[in-house]
Amino acid sequence: MRYTPTIFAKLLEPINRRQFSVVVERCNGDAYDKTFKSWSHLVALLYAQLSAVVGLRGLEASWSANSPHHYHLGVKKVARSTLSDANKRRPVAVFLETFNMVAAQLDRLGRVEAAEMRRLIDSTPIPLGKLCEWAKSNGRIRGMKMHVVYDPGSLAPRILDITHANVNDAEIGRTVTIEAGIVYVFDKGYCHYGWWRAIAAKDAFFVTRPKTNMRLRSVRKRPIGQARGDGFLVLEDAEVRLVSKSCCKLPIPLRRIKVRRDQGGVITLLTNDMERSAKEIAALYKGRWQIELFFRWIKQHLDVRKFLGKNENAIRLQLIAAMIAYALIRIAASVHRVQIPIHRFLELVIQRLLLRVDIALVDKPPPVNPSRPRDRTCANQLCFAYA
Repeated sequence: MRYTPTIFAKLLEPINRRQFSVVVERCNGDAYDKTFKSWSHLVALLYAQLSAVVGLRGLEASWSANSPHHYHLGVKKVARSTLSDANKRRPVAVFLETFNMVAAQLDRLGRVEAAEMRRLIDSTPIPLGKLCEWAKSNGRIRGMKMHVVYDPGSLAPRILDITHANVNDAEIGRTVTIEAGIVYVFDKGYCHYGWWRAIAAKDAFFVTRPKTNMRLRSVRKRPIGQARGDGFLVLEDAEVRLVSKSCCKLPIPLRRIKVRRDQGGVITLLTNDMERSAKEIAALYKGRWQIELFFRWIKQHLDVRKFLGKNENAIRLQLIAAMIAYALIRIAASVHRVQIPIHRFLELVIQRLLLRVDIALVDKPPPVNPSRPRDRTCANQLCFAYA
């Protein structure tokens, strides 16, 4: 009989087991857990993300109840205490490099020829409150931050980092590898003159908003051209320079563009792009909202609010597992040409996670039993059958 893998097994296929073993060996991932390997740990946390289990006890019960599927997944049963210890000691680098592996595949699948090569940079808070005493506060929330570099063209998160809530966004932005010709769009939290200068030195561009205490002096006005855009109106376009003692820290040409939003007030944009029109620059910054929608999707559809452990390592592993699950869902939808919305596809995957059906037919009803063929002799007329 032909073997049909479960939907969960098909989702895991993009994770190359050989490359994963190399990552585990390089990061010494199985140093402390000889019986509960890194692969079993990763599969268990991905199962927790895609099965909506609550707590370690719920994960242990659900995982053990589906033991007939363990062999083909390459895993075994797991005890709650074993999983708790692994969450506390497993190196985060194992999961982080696995995310980089699947994110690169998602980027290749979704890459399209686009006029604008963009990267959206932002972070989202992960509130922990009084759950974890070790969590630090930034004055607004007590918890952690998830930093993402997002490619809106391929719908792929390219870079992921998780820090404490009090870490400045600009510190993480400075670690991003700059690519020539790319437009980096970020908000005023990433204000760092040295980093902006480094972006310009790599022949890349940035679009951001200046801080309120940043003093700028207009050098000359530029023609606005077509001022009306999709949901906004360009009011001003001017070349500017810093007016402060720190002006020598940013010796690059700058443009200030003022925009009035149809549903909102006036905002000021700052960029080093001297070629694009003011309308195009404003549209680029408006597209930054896509990363906000990405964060909202992650928090609404994956488990990043309730955690399987209270220690920092366990929370980091669960957040990275959520991002891996997102990438796997996107890859499956692309490879199998799923036509339904991605959130609906995820709901159906959760409901039929361990069924042995074609993942491309996850939204279709089950086939008719072939052992009971229908009588098609009178397909076009009304028939009465008496027992």
